[in-house]
Amino acid sequence: MTVPTRASIKIGSKVNIVQKEDQASGHLTQGKVERLLTKSPSHPHGIKVRLDTGEVGRVQSLS
Repeated sequence: MTVPTRASIKIGSKVNIVQKEDQASGHLTQGKVERLLTKSPSHPHGIKVRLDTGEVGRVQSLS
């Protein structure tokens, strides 16, 4: 499974993220992107974002 690049993630996009504490279980959290935190165009574990709920995690897929 390939993770989305920074260019494909926009503010307000619905995404599925994995939070730090959920990395072992793989539990995904869905929400809208409030801010992109990763500056590089791609990251092997996913682009880090902050959701509008304040949760922070790495994008695994777009919803």
